[in-house]
Amino acid sequence: MASKKPWRIIPRPLLETILNNHAQRHRVHQPLVLHGPRGVGKTTLILERLLNNWNNGPHITGYVDFADSIKAQTSPWASWSNSPPPSLSDCRKNLDQCLEAMAEKALRLGAITSRQIFTSLNKWHGLTTALKRVLNDSGSRKGSPAALWDRAVFVMGKECSGDEIDRVLGFGDKQKSVLSVEEGLYFKESVLALKLAKKVIEIQQGFRVNAIANMNRTGGFSRSLTHSSTDWPVLLLDLLSQAAEIDHFQPKLVINNIEVLKHATVDDEFSVSGPLYHDSLIWRIIALGANERQIDIH
Repeated sequence: MASKKPWRIIPRPLLETILNNHAQRHRVHQPLVLHGPRGVGKTTLILERLLNNWNNGPHITGYVDFADSIKAQTSPWASWSNSPPPSLSDCRKNLDQCLEAMAEKALRLGAITSRQIFTSLNKWHGLTTALKRVLNDSGSRKGSPAALWDRAVFVMGKECSGDEIDRVLGFGDKQKSVLSVEEGLYFKESVLALKLAKKVIEIQQGFRVNAIANMNRTGGFSRSLTHSSTDWPVLLLDLLSQAAEIDHFQPKLVINNIEVLKHATVDDEFSVSGPLYHDSLIWRIIALGANERQIDIH
């Protein structure tokens, strides 16, 4: 068997320049993949040399390490396939929470609106059934998705406390006192719309759990069922990409050890497997950049 080609050595100053140049763009056509053997300093470079600068001024960078929960149990040079696998639910939770925090930052800047959230969600999903579930409307009364959305946002306002909205917006009494009534309602509606979008996706995922369980039992494959597992993070990435603006809001996302997802364990039969989630996430990130441009992702 022919020996594998050795890894190409890239000088650190050159690598830093490449990464920094890529990070200055507010939207890009494809993610930048930094791939190499374990233990050579890729994570150290990001965390100790670059990440602080990528969180200054208009820049905000989310960092997700899918191997964070298992690093203490493995050596720096060991293959992830020989390491104790993490839980897929924990990995998904880490990614979702990171992107949600970035989206909340965009909400505070007024960079994401209720209408943007509806438009993005409506591109990929049929919303009528889920919105009627939110509204407890099981009858045959008709309404456009946009009209149902506006009603559902109003309903969410009754379920969400003022303290929760203030927490998301980070507004104290001083900040709220300088807002006009219209501005206050604008920010509140955006927060409620994001919460509604998450609830709609959760309802739609609930519709599919039995189909996913059957897919797992039979060993079949469905692209739509697989992609449903990444609907929420991809929606957030789409919204962040739309909100990106030079010198105002330049979000970035660093995903470390994404290959760990291929070995992640599944807690129940109603979730797609780790390899399917891994492939769906990567495929949809690439597709989002190729079709519409997206935030800088490393």
